Amino acid sequence: MDIAGLSMSLAQTNTLNDVGTAMLAKSLDMVETMGDSLTNLIDSAAMERSVNPAVGGNIDIMI
Repeated sequence: MDIAGLSMSLAQTNTLNDVGTAMLAKSLDMVETMGDSLTNLIDSAAMERSVNPAVGGNIDIMI
């Protein structure tokens, strides 16, 4: 059994694990930010609807 090769393989696996975990954390942060933005967008649309209830009630389609 090659101890040096095993050590290098283990170090590489640990590095890839760390990189994967960091990427997952960044992805989760981005999804959380996008969710907050979507919530704010929905809230602002609800505010517009309460101020002007006729907006968005009908869709006109011309053929």
